[in-house]
Amino acid sequence: MTTLNPYGSSRITPVWLCLICMAVICLSSLSSASAAEKLQIYTVNYPLSYFAERIGGDYVDVQFPVPAGVDPAFWMPDTATIAAYQQTELILLNGADYAQWVNKVSLPRRKLVNTSRSFGDDYITGREGVTHQHGPGGDHSHTGTAFTTWLDFSQAARQAEQVAVAMKKLRPAHAEVFAENYRRLQHDLLQLDARLHEITANNPELPLLASHPVYQYLARRYGLNLRAVMWEPETFPDAASWQEFKFLQEAHAAHWMLWEDEPLDRTRESLLNSGVNIVVFKPCMNPPAQGDFMTVMQANIEALAEPFNVPH
Repeated sequence: MTTLNPYGSSRITPVWLCLICMAVICLSSLSSASAAEKLQIYTVNYPLSYFAERIGGDYVDVQFPVPAGVDPAFWMPDTATIAAYQQTELILLNGADYAQWVNKVSLPRRKLVNTSRSFGDDYITGREGVTHQHGPGGDHSHTGTAFTTWLDFSQAARQAEQVAVAMKKLRPAHAEVFAENYRRLQHDLLQLDARLHEITANNPELPLLASHPVYQYLARRYGLNLRAVMWEPETFPDAASWQEFKFLQEAHAAHWMLWEDEPLDRTRESLLNSGVNIVVFKPCMNPPAQGDFMTVMQANIEALAEPFNVPH
């Protein structure tokens, strides 16, 4: 017969309490272990962060430490941030000379993955050599190798594949999950690719302008008849720039201009007076204020449908 304590509880109760406490401690330990087992990843741009998060899901911890408003292509991390890159498990690089700071510091080679290496022979080189400035990143020049490789969505799918391969090597227990998530991401990227082909095929000779030389892979993949200047969304072009623009218009009679972001109202008005409409096509090197890489690219593509007279 079980004896009750003064509060009416069985003497067995403390035993059950101990078992419950032990169970809670075990579950807590498992939770902590699970968090510790997440694959630690650092990236050099937002598209790679998006690919890694889509593929890795709950099994990865992805860090993209570039401050908001700073161009990742020309950013230089501080000492503490470099140390964080050095200590992580996997560093995803874009390749094509993107984030040149990587070549100036010591990073463990075994942790580096150049996601565009498989199509390195197809890099576009010989870009415009004008030095200019935008944002807090300082002066820089668009010479050498074009680096917005992901704007060719077939290339983006190949970069995502390299992310999946690297993850499976480091966390083979989750290989099936990574493979399935990659297949879904690949499908989404190739859907973007197909939609852009559908749009641009409607008028392949349509002359277009670009405010900045960042659309080389986009133009090559989708057959855009595109010429670029060196303007910034947050700056009104000077008189010399407008004069050069006038000469360019005479040689390349475009009525649509691609911009990385919304230009100043004054710039937009001046372009409209020159017969040029604006299409915002964001390269999405940084995390967007709303949505994600996929929603931004879908919006970009549908914005481009208007110049080509393709229904949304």
